[in-house]
Amino acid sequence: MFDAHFHIIDPQFPLVENNGFLPQPFTIADYRARMDGFGVDGGAVVSGSFQENDSTFLVAALAEFGEGYVGVIQLDPDATDEDILELDRAGVRALRFNLKRGAIDIAGLTHQALRAHQLAGWHAELYVDGSLLPSLEPVLAKLPAVSIDHLGMSDEALPYLLDLVDRGARIKATGFGRLTFDIPHVLRRIHSVSPEALMFGSDLPGTRASRCFEAADLDMIAEAVGGDLHNVLEANARQFYRLPPKEPEDIGAPPMPLFRARARLREDRGE
Repeated sequence: MFDAHFHIIDPQFPLVENNGFLPQPFTIADYRARMDGFGVDGGAVVSGSFQENDSTFLVAALAEFGEGYVGVIQLDPDATDEDILELDRAGVRALRFNLKRGAIDIAGLTHQALRAHQLAGWHAELYVDGSLLPSLEPVLAKLPAVSIDHLGMSDEALPYLLDLVDRGARIKATGFGRLTFDIPHVLRRIHSVSPEALMFGSDLPGTRASRCFEAADLDMIAEAVGGDLHNVLEANARQFYRLPPKEPEDIGAPPMPLFRARARLREDRGE
């Protein structure tokens, strides 16, 4: 399983309050302990609002995780071409637009994203309320590759989100504890437009969410996408992050049989 969206919060590196909020530590050891038993063998470490433009934590995390892990960064506005190429060598593969947690220079970030794509092939990842997506069309039309976090956060703009999917956008099946709409319905609609679009992510540690990742989330995804479960849990994200695909002989048993997900859910509940 490839976890396409999670955060590492290491107090050894700079952390900045966001709207008065500073999360509790969630180290690599914490992440590994939390996902033990799920068969995770790769993932995307995503910079959060509380890390602003710091790259030191991300470079250190990718070095410790090793092969199969990539980074998604909030890049310093003054980053040079060589800075981008150096981060690419460290494993960074995408630039994040964090439109949910504070104002940013969208024009400047768009220019930066285009430069990073031209230099290193990076795509852009948007953390944004789906209701704002139509207003971002001038930006989205310029970006050669894009993904949207947390199923778009809102079902108001689902028709527009589906149009983006039809145009090649990827959607992260993440942060279910942040969402109030009918998640299985949205998963099915996205999958019906493009089986390559959905990418699973745990969103751990789930800061400011009503709940964090549960094993039942995997059951929800499995019931929505049927026989494409492996693609959503592994193959789609590996392709999008430009990682080598897993060959059939390397996969072995299904990556997350439903009985294992249900067993983990019982463990989460203390049953």
